[in-house]
Amino acid sequence: MHDITDLRFFVTITESGSLAEAARRLDVTPSAVSQRLRHLEARLGMALAHRSTRRFVLTEEGLLFRDGVAAVLGDLDRLVENLRERSGEVAGTLNIGGSLGFGRRYLAPAIADFHARHPQLKVALTLSDALTATEAGRFDMIVHIGSLADSSMVAYPVAPNNRFICAAPAYLERRPAPRDPKELAVHDCIVLRENNEDVTLWRFHQRRQEVAVRVPAILSSNDGDVVKQWALAGKGLFVRSEWDVADLLATGQLVRVLPEWSLPNADVVALASARGAMSRRATLFLAFLQARFQPAPPWRLDLPKKGRGQGPGARG
Repeated sequence: MHDITDLRFFVTITESGSLAEAARRLDVTPSAVSQRLRHLEARLGMALAHRSTRRFVLTEEGLLFRDGVAAVLGDLDRLVENLRERSGEVAGTLNIGGSLGFGRRYLAPAIADFHARHPQLKVALTLSDALTATEAGRFDMIVHIGSLADSSMVAYPVAPNNRFICAAPAYLERRPAPRDPKELAVHDCIVLRENNEDVTLWRFHQRRQEVAVRVPAILSSNDGDVVKQWALAGKGLFVRSEWDVADLLATGQLVRVLPEWSLPNADVVALASARGAMSRRATLFLAFLQARFQPAPPWRLDLPKKGRGQGPGARG
C-alpha cells in the first residue's frame, strides 16, 4: 500500500516536465526528488521514468501508473469535496491561470475578495502570457482573453471586451489620423506579438464590409505594457484591449482611431477542461467572476457616455 503523499508526489513530477521544476514546486532539492522517485520505483519493482539532468520521460509502466494514480486521486478529491460541501465548507486548493496584464490588474484583486469570503480555501495564481495547452491541465481554470486556440477546453463567458486602435495625441499631431483602414499601410504601427498570431494583419468590418490590412510594424514586442508605453510616447498606432486603455481614452492620453470600424472581439472567458465537471470551488469562483464583471465590466462603468458610445472595437 502506497502513501497518498507518494501518489501526489508522482503526479507533481509528471506535470512538471523535469526534476528541477518538480523540486521547485515541492520546495525541496532536485536530489531529494530523484531519491524519492527511486524509492517509489524500488517499492513497485519497476522503472517509472528515464531521466536526465534536464528532463525525464515516463516509461510505458510509468504512463499506466500516472493515469491510474490520477484517477484514484481525482476520485478521492471529489469524495472529500462532497463531504465538505455537505457541511457548507469551501476548502482545498484552487489553481488559476491567467495573463500577466489582466491578471495583475483585475484577476488578482478578484481572487483576494473571493478568498475573503472563503478563508479556508487556498488559491494558487499563475500569471503568464505563454501558457500552453499542455500546461492547461494543471489548472482548475484559466482566465483567457480572445479566441480559443485549444478546442479541448470549454469556455465560460466572464466579461465583454473589445479592442481599439489608439494613438497618442502627439502622434496624431504629426500624422493625421487615417479615415479608412487601407491608409494604415502608410502609418507607423506598433504590434504585440502573442499566441503565434499574424500580428501585422489587422482585420476590420463595418456592416457587411470586411477589410484586411497588412500594417508596417516599426516597433514590436511580446509585452503589452511595453507596446502601450511606446504608443503613449507618440511612436505610432497600436491595437489594444479596451480593459487596458479605457482609462487612458477617458483622460485623453490616448485617442481612438477609426471608431466606425470594428475588429474581432476578444471577450474575457474562463477556460476549463472538457473532462468531467468543475469542482465546487471552481464553480463558485466562476459565478463570482461573472457577477463581478457582468453585465458591465469595471472598465466600462466609469467612462463618460461619449467614451462608451464610440462603437465596438477589437481584441487583445
